[in-house]
Formats: sequence, structure tokens, C-alpha cells
Amino acid sequence: MTLRPLLLVAVLVPVVRADDPPPPVKMTAQEDHKRTMDLLGIQQLRRGANGNNPKADNAANYDESKANPYPKLPDPLVLKNGRRVTTAEQWWKERRPEVVEDFDREVYGRVPKEAPKVTWEVVATEEQTVGDIPAVTKRIVGHVDNSAYPAVKVDIQLTLTIPKDAKGPVPVMLEFGFGAFPAKKGPPGQPPPAPKGGPGWQQQVLSKGWGYAIIVPNSIQADNGGGLTQGIIGLCNKGQPRKVDDWGALRAWAWGAGRALDYFETDKAVDAKRVGIEGLSRYGKAALVTMAYDQRFAVGFIGSSGAGGAKLHRRNFGELVENVASSGEYHWMAGNYLKYAGPLTANDLPVDAHELIALCAPRPVFVSVGSQQVEGGWVDARGMFLAAVGAGPVYELLGKKGLGTTEFPPQETALTDGEVAFRQHAGGHTTGPNWPTFLKFAARYLDTPAK
Repeated sequence: MTLRPLLLVAVLVPVVRADDPPPPVKMTAQEDHKRTMDLLGIQQLRRGANGNNPKADNAANYDESKANPYPKLPDPLVLKNGRRVTTAEQWWKERRPEVVEDFDREVYGRVPKEAPKVTWEVVATEEQTVGDIPAVTKRIVGHVDNSAYPAVKVDIQLTLTIPKDAKGPVPVMLEFGFGAFPAKKGPPGQPPPAPKGGPGWQQQVLSKGWGYAIIVPNSIQADNGGGLTQGIIGLCNKGQPRKVDDWGALRAWAWGAGRALDYFETDKAVDAKRVGIEGLSRYGKAALVTMAYDQRFAVGFIGSSGAGGAKLHRRNFGELVENVASSGEYHWMAGNYLKYAGPLTANDLPVDAHELIALCAPRPVFVSVGSQQVEGGWVDARGMFLAAVGAGPVYELLGKKGLGTTEFPPQETALTDGEVAFRQHAGGHTTGPNWPTFLKFAARYLDTPAK
């Protein structure tokens, strides 16, 4: 009898140390949305407006005669105790902090006091030609300190492009956008293609002698509820779900833009006191939130931002609170925001969009929107205009000018005489046709170095 040697098979079992942090909690957006409702004691939310089917029983309203069920807006210049704000000092020391607290708690959520530090690294510098303008582009990564919770890694993607012949620090327009870094197989440093009908916004900015930068929001925080235990929000919460007043994606993206501005303050090619912020749609919302919360940004270009941005929540026109509170969009906001889609209403919100614009004062803000015939009414051009009007008293208290009218202007009429500006272009869901008007407006503030 022959004895065969015994074959030992080693099975590799991952070693889990007792001090290893647990992995991030995994939930779908629907599961987390339901969890948030349970925390708030809400059994059901009202349905949002249906923007796709005009015959639906919940079809979006585009009838101006039905658009204003809550005509009385919160007064940005009345304190919680009922006293009227009559001086700039009162605004800065008493009223403005009240408004910020309401937005923090009920709308956009709170940024953690000890948010992690970001270390910026220039990973590539390339020469390129944008249109016919020689330029230099830096590709920059912001490594977020994750030592407190290594299971989540956040690397913010940013590019910075300045004219090659710049003789000193230049103003910069920072955009929430896509594709800051090229695909690995694509040609590095490829400039944006010129759109049909004229130079793109990047070329227009460079032709003024300014620079432009693009930050990728999804590299800061995913644009979905399932990602709330990842990204910067998940990192700060150590992979756990949010509390009802924790920050949502809009505040997270705005936080990331602020960290990009931190980097610009260290880059000798940039005049960090002359940096503007721009975004479209959900990124228009984020641009306005950035401008409102970070007073270092010099000018804001807010494109078709709709509900949760420059549109009044108290308007029944196009997108509603109920849409933003749904499982597809709630992650932009604090959990507490869901209350206003049931049992409360938009009229119960302690603040509205005119006060978000007012938080930008006295700095200039340009509200942009497309044609209702082309873009559609979902973003509510008039609702954004009325919010801009409503911010005027705060600008005027601080010695600046508001829109200068309460009458909704004809399409392609630029209201740019004051620090609050508005223009409805004839195109669709884009800021493109308004860039020339915005750049002329912004030049009043960016062409002269800040003191």
C-alpha cells in the first residue's frame, strides 16, 4: 500500500483588525430617502410636478395666474424678534446670521466644523491653444485628508487655464463642470472644441486676459442619494448615513469650490481676490450656494438654477419643492428639507431664494435663464427674476443697486445697471448666449485689481 503525500491547500482569509473602521454603509437612494422620512416622522410626501406630460393630474403648472399661491415672502430685513434692520451693522451682526442658520438647518445642511484639510498637487502643466489664444493649463488634484476614515478617499479634480502671455496674476472664472481631466486614452491637454456660431466661453474669458478653471463636482460628492456615505459627506460621517441637518451635495460642491479658491490663493498666476463662480442647472444651484456662503468669491454667474437655486420656492410654476424633495434630488439638500413636501409646504420655509441671493450682497450676481419656448418653463424664469428683485433691499442697505425694476423684462433685455443682474436669452438650457453680457457686467468688478 502506497501512502500518497497529504496536499495542504492554504485558504487566504482577509485579516480584519479590531481597530479597522467599518466600511461605508451601503444603501440605495430610495432606501436612504425612506430612512430620512422615518427620522422626520413622515409617512408620505406629496408628488412633485410632472414636467413631461401636460395631461397628467399632477402636470407642472405654466399658467401665471395660478403661479403665486404664497405672495408674501419672508422679509430679509426683519429680525426674528420683529425688529426692522436699518443699518449695515445690523445686517452683518444680527440678521445675516439668522438667515444663514435657517438655510443651514432647513435647506442646505451644515458643513462639519472640522472638515478635513485638502492638499493640492499640480500633476501636469501643458501648453495648448484655445481658439487662437495660446494658454497654459494646470491639472490639479486636491487630496482630502482621510486619515480619520481611510475607507473613503476623495481626490478633487480641478484644471486651471491662463493666457500664456499673462504678465501677472489674472482674474479667474471657476465653473462647476465636467471633464476637467482628459480620458486616459485621449490626447492630453486637448482644448475645448469651439461651438458653432462663435468662440466658446473659455476663449471669451481668455480673450479678456482672464483665466478659467473647471472643478468636477462628482469628484467631491456623487450626484445621487446612494453616494451619501461616500465622497466628502461620507468621509466626514465615517461612512454612516446623514443626520437630518447634515449637508447635502450642493453644500459639498460649494465646499469643494472654496477649497479650490484656497489653492488659487497660493498660485501666483491667479489674483484670488478676483475669482468668480459659474454653473448651470444643478450646478447653477451650487454656484449660488457657493457665492452665498463663501464671501471671498467676487462675482457669481448663476445659470438656469431653478428650485433650490434662484427660483422662489413659494412659486407654483415648473419645478417644485416636492420635486427637489424626491428620491432623485433630495441628496442636494439637508434631510430637513423633506418636511416641506409633507406635512409642511413651501410657505412654511423660514427662508426663500431671494434671501439666498441676498447672502451674496454686496457682491455682484448675474442670474441667467433661457427662453421659455426653447428651454421650457421648468426652471421658472419669472420666479428667479422675482427672487433677484427680492434681494434688492439688502443690496441697497449695503450701498449697492438692485435690479432697478419689478417689471419682468422682454427676452434678451439685459438688466445690468446694479449689482444684481438678470437676462433671459433666446436659447435653451445653457449659459452660452449670456456669456458676452455677463463678461461685460463682470468686467466692472474684475478688470481692476482688488485692494
